[in-house]
Amino acid sequence: MWKVGLVGTGFWSENHLQAWNRIPNVQIAALCNRSRHKLLDKAAKYGVPEDQLYDTIDRMLADADIHIVDIVTGAETHLEFVRKAAAAGKHIMCQKPFAPSLAEAEEIVRIADEAGVRLMVTENWRWLQPFQVIKQVLDSGELGKVNVVRYIHTDYYTPRMAPGVELPQPFFREMPNLLFYEMGVHWFDTWRYLFGMPNRLYAETSKVSPYIVGEDSGIVVLGYDDFYGFLDMSWATRQQLDRPLGDKVGPVHLEQLVIDGQNGTLKMYTDGKITILSRDGETERVIEAKTYLDHEESHYRLQSHFVACLNSGENFQTSGHDNVQTLRLAFGVYESAQQHRPIVF
Repeated sequence: MWKVGLVGTGFWSENHLQAWNRIPNVQIAALCNRSRHKLLDKAAKYGVPEDQLYDTIDRMLADADIHIVDIVTGAETHLEFVRKAAAAGKHIMCQKPFAPSLAEAEEIVRIADEAGVRLMVTENWRWLQPFQVIKQVLDSGELGKVNVVRYIHTDYYTPRMAPGVELPQPFFREMPNLLFYEMGVHWFDTWRYLFGMPNRLYAETSKVSPYIVGEDSGIVVLGYDDFYGFLDMSWATRQQLDRPLGDKVGPVHLEQLVIDGQNGTLKMYTDGKITILSRDGETERVIEAKTYLDHEESHYRLQSHFVACLNSGENFQTSGHDNVQTLRLAFGVYESAQQHRPIVF
């Protein structure tokens, strides 16, 4: 039985907790958060005794009978929390973004390695249903050689973040690096999962909304030896809105992906449909009529993978070492956009 202590019972922790609750031979043994109200709410829902609720990670590590620490807090806390969990000999699942700098990410990885504990970054985007389907198509070889990849994410989110408007994650307003740090690590991790690490990157970014500090729109070109791709990402565009937004302000996440291959073209539509257009362009075959950005299920897949690798000793897909490469792309966006030059990896 793997016993988990979770740190940070805020907005996204529900996805973690529901997944742990479903995985065989896993027990949610302890919870940690500064807010007693949030602790009691999650404890009641997931059957965690009140004497296993902690207001600091130090108390949890000292008193709780756990094997795994699941860190679901902001990146600025990760170095401290990983250091403490690793020193206590606990395996670690750490929320994304992994670290606020490359140097800090590399230090976190070093600490876990030296302590001999396993460390995986909680990157759920690659585990979402549409990208699992697309990965299977790519691995089958049906498309042949990849020529061009177009990945487009549209939302009308940041222009609606006026002061006083309730947001699921209000700290977004104050983040100096927003779109390509907070969401970019998702996109770059998924891109690497599907296509591997590019050789170079060039980026242009902009800030559209007056209610935020960081960027909310940008284009990133990624170059390889024999193909290229681009990401056209925005939280401040109306171009693909297909529904009334309503009064509640939150993300919509409309995503498109087009992969032009030598033998055909894969298309992922904003409604989740995935098709393959034949080499001659005459027929379009439906692979999946509907897929979903199924965040809850993606966490179940991700955390099941974490446990399976603990049991088998196999490498995590998104180990700390691996995620350093994802962060190189995310931070490369800001360097390229600021200096107006390509970044070579």
